[in-house]
Amino acid sequence: MQKLTTHYQQLLGLPATWEVEDVNLSLTGQRIEVRLRFIGNAVFCSECGLQGTVYDHAPEQRWRHLDTMQFETIIIARIPRSQCSRCGVKTITVPWADRHSRFTLMFEGFAIALLQHCSNTQAAAKMLRLGWQATSDIMNRAVQRALSRRAPEKLSHIGIDEKSFKSGHHYITILNDIAGSRVLDVVEERTTEATEMLLETLTESQRTGVASVSVDMWKPFASAVKKLLPQADIVHDRFHISKYLNNAVDIVRRQESRQLCKTGNTSLVGSKFTWLRNPENMNTVQKGRFDELMESMLETGVAWSLKNSFRVFWECPTEARAKLFFSYWCEVVDKSGLKLMMEVKGLLKRHSNNILNYFKHWVTNAVSEGLNSKIQMLKASARGFHNFESYRARILFYCGKLDMRIDTVP
Repeated sequence: MQKLTTHYQQLLGLPATWEVEDVNLSLTGQRIEVRLRFIGNAVFCSECGLQGTVYDHAPEQRWRHLDTMQFETIIIARIPRSQCSRCGVKTITVPWADRHSRFTLMFEGFAIALLQHCSNTQAAAKMLRLGWQATSDIMNRAVQRALSRRAPEKLSHIGIDEKSFKSGHHYITILNDIAGSRVLDVVEERTTEATEMLLETLTESQRTGVASVSVDMWKPFASAVKKLLPQADIVHDRFHISKYLNNAVDIVRRQESRQLCKTGNTSLVGSKFTWLRNPENMNTVQKGRFDELMESMLETGVAWSLKNSFRVFWECPTEARAKLFFSYWCEVVDKSGLKLMMEVKGLLKRHSNNILNYFKHWVTNAVSEGLNSKIQMLKASARGFHNFESYRARILFYCGKLDMRIDTVP
C-alpha cells in the first residue's frame, strides 16, 4: 500500500502540503478512490490571499479525476478552512480543482479538448460519462476562464448580427470580429440598449480603433453604432441586401402562384428554391426547369432578373461606378412596375450611403453568416436552450476561438 500511495502521489503531482493518505480499489465498482490529507502549516484566505491559521476542516468532498486504466478515479479530501483576520473563516482553494467544481482540472482539460473536437456535444458527454448539467458546467467554467484572460486586441472591422433564441420573436445579438472570424460576445434581445451593452464589452481603445461595422438595416443596430462608435462607418453589404431582394422575389412568386392556380396553372408551385439559386449553381435539370419558367414571361421572372442584375453592383471597381449602376438599376425597377421590388429599391436608396461604404472598406458580413450557420447547428444539436446563459456559453465555447487550455496541473 505504501508503494501505491507513493505512486499516486507522483501521478497527481501534489504540492508538499498535500499527501495521499489511502488508495481504495473496487473491482466490482470499477472505481479507484484516492484519499488526500492536508499536512501543511500555512493556509491562505481564498478571498484576499492573506495567511491565516487553520480554523477547521470542511466536510469531505469528492472530485472526479482522469480514469486509471478503465477505472473511474475519484479524489477525496477534507479541505481546511482558514481563519482570516480580514475575511473571517474561508475554505481554502485546492490545487487540483476550481472552486465549486466537482472535477479536477486535469479532467476538465481533457473534457474541454474532447468537446471542442467532437461535432456532437451529447456524444462527447456520453464518452465522458457525464450528464447534461455537468457537461454544461464544465463548458461554462472554461468560457469564463478564457474570457478573464482574453487580451483586448485591436479590432478594425466588426459585424453585428441577430439570431433567433426561442420560439416567437425572441432574439440574441451577436458581436463578431470579421478579421478573426470569431464571436466576441452575445447579449439577449436586439434592442438599442442591448446593442449598446454589447459594444460596451469592448474597451475604449478597441472602440476608437473600429473603422467599419457590418450590420443589417435594423435601426437599433445603427443607433447604437452611431452613439458608441461615431468614427466607424456602417456597412450594409451584399449578404444583407440579398436577403431583402430574395424575400421580395419569393413574395412575388407566392402572390403570382395563387393567381395562376385559380386558372389551373400550377407552374410556380414548388419552384421556391429555383428562384433562390444563381444560374452558375444549377445542374442541367434545374437549368432546364428554370429556362422554362423564364420563357413563360412571369412577373416572378422579372423580379428575379432585377434581383440577379444587382449582383453587378458589387463587382464595380470604384464607388463612382457603383453609384452610376445603382441609379440605372433604380430606373429599371421603376419601369418594371413591380410594387414589391420598388419597395426594396426605396429601402436601398434610403440606406445608399451605408451600402456604398462597402467600396471604402471592402468588407462583407460573410463571417457573420458563416458563424450564424454554425450557431444554428449548435442549437439544433442541443434541441434548443432553456436559458440565455447556456446559449451564450455554448456559442462562445465553439465560435469564440477562446484559449481554454488548462495549464495548472493537476
